Amino acid sequence: MNQEVMNLFNQQAQPQSFDQIKISISSPEKILSWSYGEIKKPETINYRTFKPERDGLFCARIFGPIKDYECLCGKYKRMKYKGVICEKCGVEVTLARVRRDRMGHIELAAPVAHIWFLKSLPSRIGLLLDMALKDLERILYFESYVVIEPGLTPLKERQLLSEEEYLRAQEEYGEDSFTAMIGAEAIRRILQDLNLEKIAADLRQEIATTTSDLKPKKLLKRLKIIEAFQLSGNKPEWMILTVVPVIPPDLRPLVPLDGGRFATSDLNDLYRRVINRNNRLKRLIELRAPDIIIRNEKRMLQEAVDALFDNGRRGRVITGANKRPLKSLADMLKGKQGRFRQNLLGKRVDYSGRSVIVVGPELKLHQCGLPKKMALELFKPFIYARLDAKGFSATVKQAKKLVEKEKPEVWDILDEVIREHPVMLNRAPTLHRLGIQAFEPKLIEGKAIQLHPLVCAAFNADFDGDQMAVHVPLSLEAQLEARVLMMSTNNILHPANGAPIIVPSQDIVLGLYYLSIVADGAPGEYKSNNPLNPMQGVYGDFGELEHALASRAVTLHSKVKWRWKGLGPDGEEVTRTYDTTPGRVILSSVLPRHPKVPFDVVNKLMTKKEISAMIDTVYRHCGQKESVIFCDRIMGLGFSHAFKAGISFGKDDMVVPENKWTIVDETRALVKDYEQQYQDGLITQGEKYNKVVDAWAKCSDRLASEMMNRISSVQKDEKGADKQVNSIYMMSHSGARGSPAQMKQLAAMRGLMAKPSGEIIESPIISNFKEGLDVLEYFNSTHGARKGLADTALKTANSGYLTRRLVDVAQDAVIREVDCGTDAGIRMRAIIDAGQVVATLATRILGRATAEDLVAQDGSIIVPKGQMIEERHLDAINKAGIQEVKIRSVLVCATKNGVCATCYGRDLARGTPVNQGEAVGVIAAQSIGEPGTQLTMRTFHIGGAAQIADSSFIESSFEGTVRIRNRGLARNSDGDLIAIGRNVAVVIVGPDGTERAVHRLQYGARVRVDEGDSIKRGQRIAEWDPYTRPILTEVDGIVAYEDLIDGQSITETTDESTGIAKRVVIDWRGSARTADLRPALAIHDQNGKVLKLPRGSDARALLPVEAIIGVDPGARVKAGDILARVSTESAKTRDITGGLPRVAELFEARRPKDAAIIAEKSGTISFGRDYKNKRRLSLTPHDGSEPVEYLIPKGKHIHLQDGDVVEVGDFIVDGNPAPHDILAIKGVEELAAYLVNEIQEVYRLQGVSINDKHIEVIVRQMLQKVEITDSGDSEILTGDQIDRTELQEINEQLVSEGKKPVQGVPVLLGITKASLQTRSFISAASFQETTRVLTEAAVNGKVDTLEGLKENVIVGSLIPAGTGAMIADIKSIARRRDELIMAQKTAESGAALQELPAAE
Repeated sequence: MNQEVMNLFNQQAQPQSFDQIKISISSPEKILSWSYGEIKKPETINYRTFKPERDGLFCARIFGPIKDYECLCGKYKRMKYKGVICEKCGVEVTLARVRRDRMGHIELAAPVAHIWFLKSLPSRIGLLLDMALKDLERILYFESYVVIEPGLTPLKERQLLSEEEYLRAQEEYGEDSFTAMIGAEAIRRILQDLNLEKIAADLRQEIATTTSDLKPKKLLKRLKIIEAFQLSGNKPEWMILTVVPVIPPDLRPLVPLDGGRFATSDLNDLYRRVINRNNRLKRLIELRAPDIIIRNEKRMLQEAVDALFDNGRRGRVITGANKRPLKSLADMLKGKQGRFRQNLLGKRVDYSGRSVIVVGPELKLHQCGLPKKMALELFKPFIYARLDAKGFSATVKQAKKLVEKEKPEVWDILDEVIREHPVMLNRAPTLHRLGIQAFEPKLIEGKAIQLHPLVCAAFNADFDGDQMAVHVPLSLEAQLEARVLMMSTNNILHPANGAPIIVPSQDIVLGLYYLSIVADGAPGEYKSNNPLNPMQGVYGDFGELEHALASRAVTLHSKVKWRWKGLGPDGEEVTRTYDTTPGRVILSSVLPRHPKVPFDVVNKLMTKKEISAMIDTVYRHCGQKESVIFCDRIMGLGFSHAFKAGISFGKDDMVVPENKWTIVDETRALVKDYEQQYQDGLITQGEKYNKVVDAWAKCSDRLASEMMNRISSVQKDEKGADKQVNSIYMMSHSGARGSPAQMKQLAAMRGLMAKPSGEIIESPIISNFKEGLDVLEYFNSTHGARKGLADTALKTANSGYLTRRLVDVAQDAVIREVDCGTDAGIRMRAIIDAGQVVATLATRILGRATAEDLVAQDGSIIVPKGQMIEERHLDAINKAGIQEVKIRSVLVCATKNGVCATCYGRDLARGTPVNQGEAVGVIAAQSIGEPGTQLTMRTFHIGGAAQIADSSFIESSFEGTVRIRNRGLARNSDGDLIAIGRNVAVVIVGPDGTERAVHRLQYGARVRVDEGDSIKRGQRIAEWDPYTRPILTEVDGIVAYEDLIDGQSITETTDESTGIAKRVVIDWRGSARTADLRPALAIHDQNGKVLKLPRGSDARALLPVEAIIGVDPGARVKAGDILARVSTESAKTRDITGGLPRVAELFEARRPKDAAIIAEKSGTISFGRDYKNKRRLSLTPHDGSEPVEYLIPKGKHIHLQDGDVVEVGDFIVDGNPAPHDILAIKGVEELAAYLVNEIQEVYRLQGVSINDKHIEVIVRQMLQKVEITDSGDSEILTGDQIDRTELQEINEQLVSEGKKPVQGVPVLLGITKASLQTRSFISAASFQETTRVLTEAAVNGKVDTLEGLKENVIVGSLIPAGTGAMIADIKSIARRRDELIMAQKTAESGAALQELPAAE
């Protein structure tokens, strides 16, 4: 009985279970159906009685009682009158909670337009009516009349008339001969009269017949919106409001402050304006006021409603009493403080605390130290329950008292409660999933949380005052997930690259490094020819060795012989003897016993890299549990030996190289020389700057290497034994702290500094910190330091925004099935940059599934198709000399609404195949975004020398035989082989006949090898002049000048300092007289006829502006000789976007500033007539299709000549290629390869390693949309963009009906655009441009099927990923079953009903 009464008392709305949410425009009837009454007065509450005014904005009759179960006048109180409506005050007796969900309405005296549909671009009303927004506003804000029915007058329908024109027309044609209206009524009338079917049919007809290029786009837009209205069931006139809904009063509260004032929500002010103006308008209409006054009042009403919906969208922002803009309904939703991001996506959490962290070196890896006080507070409910269960207290009140008094039994119970109950620790900013991990709490005294040192890397925590938050998982499921998935012991590998993240750092590394040092001549070392004691330094037992160490008979670093006992490959005992040191033996004592973990793992100098590799080995072979124990042990060893070593350094450890000043003086002389060359006019200002900066950079590097040599060399003492290694070197070399760059500043020279603009200051800082800087040097160095601080602040914000966009675009990429069964894949090969292998094939394919059998040379299969490539396969792959492997990738995955496990491959954080339900999109976004703060912000401003020097030759990185492809080589007058073809490539073939490398040659390069030559590693293949682009002759003959007229198209300049004359082509297009010239060099035969090239065109080279001519007319030339050259100095000093901006530019798929022009087809180049400042170049394809025209700005150097042949994808004009062009011309695979490589390059420069698959996941999300090229037999319009999965579904249906399927090409969208175009409008609205997304969704009547993560978080259900994926699956199966049963039942009852009459 009791329970039932309580239930009656607190009946809450039942949580509804729903699968989808639809948004559409509400009709006036709908608004009235939500409303509980009309609001007629602007009053809020009576300031004397504090009771709401009747019919006001807080009216209790409309919205419900203020106190639970009590009417306003107090006649009915308590539960028993539930549901009674008081006859005196009209208030229903019920819960006060209904004031949060009961709505009201305002009946408007004149219709008003909804500002979102009017002003949110593109204007929906404008598109629908095909009227300009300006005209619409003139009608709505009562400036112009619009003709609705012209009748028999010459006026046109929808013509705008000003007041005077309207009156004149009335006089001229009579008042009743036509209808013209003004204001929202007019627009409403037009919208009501629209015949959507007819307009749609007309538009389709027009699109089909139109010939212009731009028109269909505009018509398509309009057709789309008309179809949206037809399909969604929205009526156009609903975009004009006749009723305004009023949101529930508790959502716009009015709170009394002390001192009789009130704090109110801005919405109340905005509603009051609407009500006041509406009431005034009603009164004016009743009083039959003059038209002009009524019109003004209507306009003000329109403005008031505009401000209520979206303040500031049109006209002035309406401000409150204190000049602050009022927050309208739209502002409540949008932005970081809006409803979506503040309350729906991020919520506050109870059962949490925060405190400073301190180091806890004696903790185990799965533990954290939790202060007792904190634990007592966090686990209160559990303690109360346990106290109750154990009979210490009968009521919650008693339990509270016990806990407050901190009785001894409370502490015992706290211990029980906490055992096996994990807590979660989080450090802000949480950049990736390792920023929240679960630990078992261990109660400690004090007030600081203790953190295990090895997890600091994952949290990016240090102990300089960082704070961390503690959260308690309450439900059993939450505790289970925290323990199984989030425990720190389960997060040993980094999700971004699969390397261990539980890696020792700082003092631990130093201790382990110190343990593993070898010293010559240390006491007790083993000597092979020791007559006195042949067994000195030979040990076979750990106890014996420890004794020897303790008695100082041997040091940690002495060379000894050690008999190691371990496991052989079959698990049997084996012993081996090693040359090692006692320190390394101690280190080996913590290694787990396993056949794959031999003594060699520790028998080396332990730098941070080696330690990481060692942990990786242990993890891969011995499993997780062993590795966790092992990590804890080496941490203990590291700490204790760092402490015992007592490493410290003094100023004498910073060794300044003796020859520092000689090197500096040499450089100074060189700089003086450059200065002189500049004075003499031999080099330009820019070249001088580059050379000087270059010289100082080289000087700085030389000094640094001298210093490193000095510091790293070990000195001997008088007995010939090694002295201790330099402490600074130990710290830096082990990877514990400090870098060579910092050491350089301490002891060599501080080096070149940057100005705030990012340019490098020419005079470097020659002093180092040991010598001290003088005032000028100090001043120069503050420049750079300050810029660094400003950059850091900017970088954090930018990097956070990039991560947010990435998460948003990738949030619904979840593993949905085991294998999608596709045969497609992408080809992977090693990445070679300037002859250096920067990413080996092995690292790129490890943990990916093969898309075809991987076959060795003898025909045996290394990895069968569809299987994962593991570490054990790599040796065989390398031995077989395989250069490229076709692997599965998420880019080609055929799974709908997600990706499959086979295409994704290995889960990097676990080292096993990825599980179903894993949110790989979010992991990819975090892996790319997290290192974002480490990237640079600056755009590199690169002058010539620094960069050019690298790229003027090709060296072979393999041994083998040379083969030359597309042989276009000629011997010039000097007898050098010159590349005169555009597509010449040198292929290096290995001894086994496989291609090892392919190098494309620059046009005009000197080739140092020829067909069939054998080549060694490091041998030069070709070289070229990086500063100029040559124009060559391809045939032998005699030079002739064409159209090279002195003073018009050519000028001779004499260099003042050297007196050498050179002929330069000048811009001849300046005057009309010379505009038709085509300056060129032609090659003639003996008889003065122009020779033909092998491919049929004339041997004539057109000259660009600023070409320097290198031959005289009449000179004899051989093929491969240089006729003229174009200096590229100007081209090289472009800004190179680096770091974060470059990553963002690639992910946003922006067109680069000076984009390359790429050939769309293979064909022949020809030049057409030039325009004023563009050159016209046309490409005649080999396949006989229409020629393609390109317009190229005059200043750009085109390195192609008339008649040159280009292949698909060749650059016609150099520059950065636009990703869209790569996609259109070369396809998805090439695009992905380009984006992956470019993004990886930025991260590689900073030493950040990210697995390719993360970038591929994001690129997949950028390629979700398809542009329709042929609509087949479907309703879809050509040129429309639709979702890839949608297209699949449509085509499956069309094919099953035997109709023609739809054709489309993939479209690349930037991440922001892709996020805004997801299928879920809730997700898009919570990302950016909330107003626009919601308006569009409402017009289209969109349905959100709640498939992604974000939408589900917003509506408050479990996300369909991780453990929620299973639950989502079970739910959908149950729902399908329910539907089947219901259908069956309906069928049965229908059948039964039909049988009834027969029974009679």
